[in-house]
Amino acid sequence: MTVTASAHPTGHPGYTETLPCEEASPSAARRLVRTALTAWGLGDLADDGCVIVSELVTNSLDHTGSRNLRVTVSRPAPGWVRVAVVDQAPRSLPERRTASASDTGGRGLVVVEALSDRWGTDLLGRVWAELRTDGKP
Repeated sequence: MTVTASAHPTGHPGYTETLPCEEASPSAARRLVRTALTAWGLGDLADDGCVIVSELVTNSLDHTGSRNLRVTVSRPAPGWVRVAVVDQAPRSLPERRTASASDTGGRGLVVVEALSDRWGTDLLGRVWAELRTDGKP
């Protein structure tokens, strides 16, 4: 799989990558998140950011049937990092649900909610989660 990440040339800082919807994509998304956070001096957020992006990408792979998805890591405001995933099925936005003890899935958004300071969806079909940077610029 050959993919390229690009930095945003204008606006708030960010990295973005378009990935195919395939088994290797969560790993590629984790690399993008770790690279961005390390470049910004926020490596202490990398583990949580990597789990979050894995869950969001896996939701897209499992539930949309899209051919591609786009991962972004951005600094939308001072003190915040946003990890977002958008696929080609914006009408099928995920909903948090309660999995039973015997369910083999259905806990991804519970994990996202637990690790992030806030999360949600937007009108463009993005699913996002934000981490507070504890005042780091």
